[in-house]
Parts: sequence; C-alpha cells; structure tokens
Amino acid sequence: MSVLPASLRSPVTPALVTRIALVNLVANGLIVVTGGAVRLTGSGLGCPTWPRCTDESLVATPELAGHGVIEFGNRTLTFVLTVAAIATVVAVFRSARTDLRRLAVLSFLGIPAQALLGGITVLTELNPWLVAAHFLVSAVLVGLAAVLWLRSREPGVGQLLVRRPFALLAGGIAVSVAVIQVIGTVVTGSGPHSGDVDDRGIPTGDRMPFDPELVSQLHADVVFLLIGLTVALLVGLVATDSPGRVRRAARDLLVVELAQGVIGYVQYFTHVPALLVLLHMAGAVLITVYTARLLWSVRGPASELPLTAAPAAASAARR
Repeated sequence: MSVLPASLRSPVTPALVTRIALVNLVANGLIVVTGGAVRLTGSGLGCPTWPRCTDESLVATPELAGHGVIEFGNRTLTFVLTVAAIATVVAVFRSARTDLRRLAVLSFLGIPAQALLGGITVLTELNPWLVAAHFLVSAVLVGLAAVLWLRSREPGVGQLLVRRPFALLAGGIAVSVAVIQVIGTVVTGSGPHSGDVDDRGIPTGDRMPFDPELVSQLHADVVFLLIGLTVALLVGLVATDSPGRVRRAARDLLVVELAQGVIGYVQYFTHVPALLVLLHMAGAVLITVYTARLLWSVRGPASELPLTAAPAAASAARR
C-alpha cells in the first residue's frame, strides 16, 4: 500500500500539463532576452569565471559592480529554467500524454548542455563563435518548448489538414527562419556588441572576421525570401479555403516577420543601438515560437479527419 498522499498518486490533468509547459516556454524565452542584455551591456565577463562567479565567490561581489549583477542574474535564471523544465518532465510523465515524453526530456537535457556551453564561452573570454552557438542552442530549446506546449493543448497529432505542398512550404519557411538566425548571429558577431567592455566602456571582445555590411545585406536578403514564402503560403491557404487554424498561424507569423524586419532596418540605419538589438532578439524568440505554431497547425488533433475525408466531414473538422 502506497504511503503517498492521494494528490501525489493521482495523474496530472492535461490542463496542468499545458500550464506547466507554458511556464517552461516563457522561461526559455526570457533567458534568451536576459542573455542578450548581458551581451549588450558589456557584461559577458561580469563574472570572469565559471561555474563560480569569481575564483573565491559563487555569487557576484561588490567589486564586480553592475556587470557582475547582470551576468550573475542571467546565471541565476538558469536555475529557474531548470526548475520549470524538471516540473514539465514530472508533469508529462505523471500524465497520460506518453507522446509528449520525448519532447519533455529533450527540453530538459538541453539546459545542462546549454549551461556547459555558456561556461566554456566565459572561460574562452567570449569566443564569438561560441557566443553564436550559445544563442542558437537557446533558439532550438525555445522551439522545442513551443512545440511541447502547443501539442499539450490537443490529444495527440493527427492527419494533415492542408495539401502536401503547403506542408512542405511551411517546412521551407522553418528552414529559412533557421538560416536567418544563423546569419543573424554572424551579423552580431561581426558588429560592435562583443559582450565585454573595458573600464572606459569600449568593447574588447573578439569579432567574427566578416564585413558587417556584407553579412547584414545577406541577412536582409534571406529575410525577404522568408517574407515572400510566408505571403505565398498565406495566399495559397486563403485561395484553397484551408482550415482557419493554419491561415491564422501563417497570418500571425507574417505580422511578426514584418515587425521584426522594421526593427532590423531601424537598428541598422541608427547604428545598432543596444535597446533595438535587444528588441530584435526578443523578436527572434517570437518568430521561433510562431514558426513552431505554423508547423503545429498543419496537422490536426488525433481525432481530426484527414484532408482526403468526405467533403462534409472534412469541412466539419476545420476550425
């Protein structure tokens, strides 16, 4: 006979899994933004070593001033994220959603891997390639957390709700987003925000060996491609009277892309002020989430009927 209280023996409800998964997603997004704040304030070496903040102290000391507080604050948020990820794993494994277990475990395992990569980045004095990898791993974790949250809202993954070319186009959009984020890290790594400053506030970190204007133009070109693909998908979805959930996902992604594009152009022509760069990083998080939503939307719940079902039944399955 179990000695655990009934509340601990009972399975977790689907609604609770969804709420915890949402907390996990928000935490993953916040750590990207706070990581951007570390870099943009020149606090990348605010804690000059790892895993301690200094050789003698686990936490930031008064001598490290504001940069130490900012860097240590970002490290502290990792523990909050870890708690959210563990809670997600526990909730999923105690629920009936066995299909979510792999996503939950991957989302959790990414955190120690990311923490280790962040530590190596500090120990190598902010090697720009490692800084870029640090952001890209975070983007992957945001995508995983978004998919986990979205899937938790429905009883499993069902059949395609759109024609296969549209699903392939959605996949092409996701690949374009990934390429844009990779190039975006090169743009930042080649620019003025290295992640550390000297006593006079002058950036001191290494840069990637690329022409900032050239990589910025390449970044913009791929953004134009992304927007074109998204417009094409949205037009095709509307023209074929595709399910509303897919049309809304494509529409909302397009709105976020356009807003992100405006921020990108303004920051370029105003010589990349830190605040706009931070907003651009937050926009990158949103684009990742909305891209995940688009990929999620093209398949209905496990109870949905496939697109090839009888017209009346397929129409009833649409939202």
